[in-house]
Amino acid sequence: MTQHDEPKLTAAEKAKVTWLIGRMAKRGLAGDHVYQGDLERKVEGVLEGARKRHERDSAQ
Repeated sequence: MTQHDEPKLTAAEKAKVTWLIGRMAKRGLAGDHVYQGDLERKVEGVLEGARKRHERDSAQ
C-alpha cells in the first residue's frame, strides 16, 4: 500500500505511532546495530487496526 492508501488515523492512533517513532529515533541514536523490529511491528499493528476499522466503517 502506498501512503495515500492508508486510512485516516484517530487521535489516539496518531499519538501511539508518534510515541513509537520517538522510541525508534531514541534507539537509532544508540547505533545502527540496535534491534527495532519490535517497535516496527507495533506501528504496523496500529496501522492494521486502522485499516480494519476503515473497512468495517465503509461497509456500513
